[in-house]
Amino acid sequence: MKDLKHLLYFENLLQEAQNELILQAQSEGKVCVAYVCENTPEPLLNLPGAFSTRLRAPRTGSMEMATYYMTSFLCEYSRALLERAIEGGYNYLDALLGAESCATMERMEEHFFLINPVKHDGFFVTQIDPPMKGDQTNLDYYKAQLKLKVVDEMKNRLGVDVSDEAMRKAIEQHNELSRIITEIGNFRKLDNPPITGYEFHVIQLVSLVCPKYLILPYLRETAKEMKTRKPDAKWPFRCKVVLAGSENDDPDFTKLVESCGAEVVCDRYCYGAVESRQPIVVEKGEDPLYAIAKHYLKTSNCPRFMPQDEMRARKQRLADLVKEYNADGIIVCSNKFCEYWSYERVVDTVVLKRDFGIPVCSIEKEYINTASGQLRTRFQAFVESVEIKKIQEGK
Repeated sequence: MKDLKHLLYFENLLQEAQNELILQAQSEGKVCVAYVCENTPEPLLNLPGAFSTRLRAPRTGSMEMATYYMTSFLCEYSRALLERAIEGGYNYLDALLGAESCATMERMEEHFFLINPVKHDGFFVTQIDPPMKGDQTNLDYYKAQLKLKVVDEMKNRLGVDVSDEAMRKAIEQHNELSRIITEIGNFRKLDNPPITGYEFHVIQLVSLVCPKYLILPYLRETAKEMKTRKPDAKWPFRCKVVLAGSENDDPDFTKLVESCGAEVVCDRYCYGAVESRQPIVVEKGEDPLYAIAKHYLKTSNCPRFMPQDEMRARKQRLADLVKEYNADGIIVCSNKFCEYWSYERVVDTVVLKRDFGIPVCSIEKEYINTASGQLRTRFQAFVESVEIKKIQEGK
């Protein structure tokens, strides 16, 4: 296929946490608010005068200092972020909005104010406590958390406009971004998609880490380009898969999967678009903060939600995505020592094959995939098993 016009630019934006669009937004006087968890409402961090960036640690090397503070038995993603902060890689941040989603993430966020690794005047950390159920009581609690820990902090510490009108504008921006990403992603449902999983992963990542108002023009142009982009005459892959699991901000991991013959047509993992790029609906006369809280609580498929009905619904959701995107199987990946996805991955491996007849490849990976040879062997074997299954079924 012909290269996407802005793909190289997007790839360059992902080389550093502080990319050129962040520098541009800050030069225009806007404040940078970082976050690390999908349970964090993006629109509240993109109110007028502010912009959000989801933290990554590109090209992570040694994590010795972070390991000293956090031990080697905690997930590498959280340690990589703390290591990068200690190295001075996040000194451009004005604030970090944390979420007590898991003990590891909470501990990492606590070190951001305990050892003060970010050297930036006025930098502060605030943490929300996302509920673990989606009923009305927890929704009310979640809204109160967002008001106290996010809205009030943004207003009092950063001088950001937190009016209802400002929130509605932030929701509109979020919804436009979601429509564009979803429009691009829908091309992956075709028999011969005109976009690879790697390309989509890059596009989704820049939508998370860059100021929304600056990346939107490039995304609009990319969506328009997709309408006329022609795929290769012969489909270059051997099967299609849904990629699910924990935090994954490395497009090269998706490229590795696809180099083994499995096209990634859907991303149901942290940093993925399936859940994070759904539009927020504000009912007539509804408080926009309530609408935001309701949206994030109702659409989250995070495994920290433990009621049995929600756990079963997540399996059904994956099975539905396999059907919707015409996939042949699922690759479920969890980062080593991930508190929630470690057991979610094991349950998925059993239930999806037993109850839905879907082939599953179960992988535990590191944040930095140094064992690419071993992963390649696993993926190649999985692709072959899927092909054998298709032959047996006469497909």
